[in-house]
Amino acid sequence: MNEQTFLSSLTTLAVGGPAKNFITATTEADIIAAVRAADDAGEPLLIVGGGSNLVVADEGFAGTVVQIASQGYKADSQDSCGGASVVVQAGHNWDDFVHQTVLHAWSGLEALSGIPGSAGATPVQNVGAYGCEVAQTIASVRTWDRQNNAVRTFTNHELKFGYRDSLLKGATVNGSPRYVVLSVEFQLLLGRMSAPVKYAELARRLDVEIGKRANSLELRRTVLALRASKGMVLDPGDRDTFSTGSFFTNPIVTPELAATLPADTPRWPVGELVKLSAAWLIEHAGFSKGFGLAGELQGGTRDAGTPPRASLSTKHTLAVTNRGGASADDVLTVAREVRDGVVRVFGITLVPEPVLVGCTL
Repeated sequence: MNEQTFLSSLTTLAVGGPAKNFITATTEADIIAAVRAADDAGEPLLIVGGGSNLVVADEGFAGTVVQIASQGYKADSQDSCGGASVVVQAGHNWDDFVHQTVLHAWSGLEALSGIPGSAGATPVQNVGAYGCEVAQTIASVRTWDRQNNAVRTFTNHELKFGYRDSLLKGATVNGSPRYVVLSVEFQLLLGRMSAPVKYAELARRLDVEIGKRANSLELRRTVLALRASKGMVLDPGDRDTFSTGSFFTNPIVTPELAATLPADTPRWPVGELVKLSAAWLIEHAGFSKGFGLAGELQGGTRDAGTPPRASLSTKHTLAVTNRGGASADDVLTVAREVRDGVVRVFGITLVPEPVLVGCTL
């Protein structure tokens, strides 16, 4: 344990104060033991993987932080009919795992290349990009049930996946889950061709029709290039990548509300509802790339002669970025301004995608 570990060193946004206690767990047994010890001591518990989806308060976390660092993956079975059943440990780097699936000719995850974080976090949020979600390929998730003190495995159906949502997320409060993910089993097709391409921009880049397949390695390279152009691939030399990725989810609204929006508003049917583009709403509410509140300083005072410490990405309006030395309060101030601006213009309240720990929007 190390009382001087700061959450800012464990998160891609690079904000967050100290952890009271900090434990790195490298095996399933270590994860369970660390969680049980915290629970037995009555300590608040925060689970951290890659730290790509967390905004932690400047005051830090007054409990135990367990960093999930288990590594490795294994193909339990492979056959031409059922495909490959691959189990990955919760702490394994997600993009490395996706890369390995492409190299092994296990098809289905290539469109999710470049997403930061760990494999264990992906089912919680039902991580998705470019028309693909992990819900499409997850067979089961092995967890530690803190309430019943037992290992519990959920099937895909039991996980109740939705848009950026799952049963696991619903049972998590401020980063403290009832079910701690231990490993994830994916069912992937065999072959060097990708899953059908569903995203228009990606299809254009690959020069294929929507619904057709492409070479998985080529698709991965294209996705990485697309994400990098938007500051969505981690790069220590690029401040635009010091973020949680998309700060807001795309809102899903009623057809009646959608009908009040300008005719050129991007929209997609989701059952009886309509999904909108959060980025479009932000931009058309008057917030451009790089928007920040000049001279933000901790404590609420500003010096207009200094640049903002937090701002929207200069490449993409969905990301709130740490420009250097930002506090969690700086980040949330920018996000709050954007959220309130969209409400004023469109009457739609954007919902944050990252988990807010010890702070609110």
